[in-house]
Amino acid sequence: MTFLNGIAASNGIAIAKAYRLVEPNLSFENKTIEDPASEIERFRSAMDKSKNELEAIRDRANTELGADKAAIFEAHLLVLSDPELTGPIEDKIQSEKVNAEAALKETADMFVMMFEQMDNEYMKERAADIRDVTKRVLAHLLGVQLVNPSMIAEEVVIVAEDLTPSDTAQLNRQYVKGFTTDIGGRTSHSAIMARSMEIPAVVGTRTATKDINNGDMVIVDGLKGEVHINPTPELIEQYRKIHEEYEMQKAEWAKLVNEKTVSADNHHVELAANIGTPNDLKGVIENGGEGVGLYRTEFLYMGRDQLPTEEEQFDAYKAVLEGMNGKPVVVRTLDIGGDKELPYLHLPKELNPFLGFRAIRLCLEEQDIFRTQLRALLRASIYGNLKIMFPMIATLDEFRQAKAILEEEKQKLTNEGQKVADKIELGIMVEIPSTAVLADQFAKEVDFFSIGTNDLIQYTMAADRMNQRVSYLYQPYSPSILRLVKMVIDAAHAEGKWAGMCGEMAGDETAIPVLLGLGLDEFSMSATSILKARSLIKNLKKSDMEQLAATVLNMQTTDQVIAAVNEATK
Repeated sequence: MTFLNGIAASNGIAIAKAYRLVEPNLSFENKTIEDPASEIERFRSAMDKSKNELEAIRDRANTELGADKAAIFEAHLLVLSDPELTGPIEDKIQSEKVNAEAALKETADMFVMMFEQMDNEYMKERAADIRDVTKRVLAHLLGVQLVNPSMIAEEVVIVAEDLTPSDTAQLNRQYVKGFTTDIGGRTSHSAIMARSMEIPAVVGTRTATKDINNGDMVIVDGLKGEVHINPTPELIEQYRKIHEEYEMQKAEWAKLVNEKTVSADNHHVELAANIGTPNDLKGVIENGGEGVGLYRTEFLYMGRDQLPTEEEQFDAYKAVLEGMNGKPVVVRTLDIGGDKELPYLHLPKELNPFLGFRAIRLCLEEQDIFRTQLRALLRASIYGNLKIMFPMIATLDEFRQAKAILEEEKQKLTNEGQKVADKIELGIMVEIPSTAVLADQFAKEVDFFSIGTNDLIQYTMAADRMNQRVSYLYQPYSPSILRLVKMVIDAAHAEGKWAGMCGEMAGDETAIPVLLGLGLDEFSMSATSILKARSLIKNLKKSDMEQLAATVLNMQTTDQVIAAVNEATK
């Protein structure tokens, strides 16, 4: 039995066989062949297998993910059946006596280059389809299995170097019981998605993909941050009991599902949830969420080959607003960039994408994309309590420009006879230190702040949150971070506005007592953290936490802050 240490990214225990989500080796040698006819037959067999596989993926995608996702695989099937592609491959095998792998790659590369050089955007996208399809055929020629998380049909633990947001969005929680990765931290997108999907996860193990083979029995301990490979029957039984105890603890927290979040001295705060899709609403309601504090709309744009239409977006926003039944829903406009990419936008590669052309910067330049989203949001606004939040605002000019575009689209809709809600609060995500420092000026113009600590911490500490080697600098309890948070909350309250937090720090049991003392109005977190946080706040006196907050603001180190919190809450 092997044991790995990592970072506990999502609570719970998972026990299942390993499914390695690792790209296989598709390298091959160019060979001269003796029998072109049998080689062509081998190629056709690989094509048939690819076709059957794609049809199964398409049908499942249509059932579970919708027609728009299934259309991607329909396009791949069209490529497979195109004689303009398959004919030259067979001709090359026949005339040049080369192996099928070589003929496939040479022909596909020629078509990819040809399509990529065209001015037509649709034709450029076909190049990506050809790449995907030929990779699948090549895998069948080589006898290796391509990974496809959406096609998992048995209980597994996913093992990967990392999981992209689109990978995670494809995971079927019925079968995916947990996951473990080589890299990442509690604030990486894979970890955030795991919490939102209630999937136990351990990240940052460094060697999971090296040490775990397909089919190995794995225990993922998302409570302690441990991974056990091929455990003994005794250890499996021990973990089954830990799992049962954790489920019993969750049942105790569940008794608070219909209660308001009030401290021991009767101070009310709002506990809201962070979501990525309308499907996440079930978890918000089951966990007693008092609102949605962050709807990450970028997941509407991922895992597809073109931008979502206004109607598709309208349907999604309407579903969330209606589903929350009048409770507040804070929708963040498109936040693409950093580690969240949209291949079909063909944005240039950047040396430092986290500090680059992303979020509101992209939206203000690519206004067609921005205006479509704003129209969909405005049209949906009459179906609930909508609040709109702009991400990564660095200057007042950016906020004013974004607000002006919103007002223009609102006026256009009104002129078209479309109904729009009379009052929609407009806020900003405070995730850039300069914005926190200037919060007193922003507070005069915005309706609310939501503090995005995941980025605020990495920008303040100059420490990439995805980089293991500087992870010791990612310090949510640092007095410097707490001072910035206090500046934002105080600035909001001075103007009669509210301040929330939608970063992972909002659901952190060490941070919650301090944030309560600092006067945070709304805590938005993974839905699965809400009941635990409500239970914690119920036993805290706000007056005591105010004294704690005043004390820790004058401390020097993170360790001192943690010790003070532990002492005040024991």
